[in-house]
Amino acid sequence: MSKNVLSADNQQERVKVNLNPWYIVGFVEGEGTFHIAFYIDPRMKAKLKAIPEFHVNQSYLRIITLEKIREYFGCGYLKKNHAKNPKDTTYVYVVRDREDLMKQIIPFFRKFPLKSVKQESFVRFARIVEMMAKGKHRTVSGIKKIVDVAYQMNASGKYRFRTKDELKTLLQSSETIR
Repeated sequence: MSKNVLSADNQQERVKVNLNPWYIVGFVEGEGTFHIAFYIDPRMKAKLKAIPEFHVNQSYLRIITLEKIREYFGCGYLKKNHAKNPKDTTYVYVVRDREDLMKQIIPFFRKFPLKSVKQESFVRFARIVEMMAKGKHRTVSGIKKIVDVAYQMNASGKYRFRTKDELKTLLQSSETIR
């Protein structure tokens, strides 16, 4: 028998290590998304900034699940989902940092693939993050390809603020200026 006493910190670490990866996959199947946000940014060469995001939503009543998932990955943060809406009591686990996406999130979902159509969105998401790691988002032609791939994700982007055509028009005007 070991003489080492287990502290609460060590017990929490064991919970993190013992969290079943397939539980996370199932949770993400129902409550998660892989998303590429686009923002108009005049400082960018193409006037458009792409931000890859991995999200998992949950009611405040089960925020502990989001905390455990964040601990498992060792990256990202939790925040109120819609802080300006007092009726929305959901929280979201977010990973935006590209290095964290490349080193934690993408390898995880390659090892433990999703079983639904969401897997197709993940594959496109991973492709975009890898394109960005190669600097493709810094050129007009590269960001055009990213827009094309992103709008094939998540029901072809039907919930986006801007249509694919609007973004393409912005990129065309950016090319013309040069």
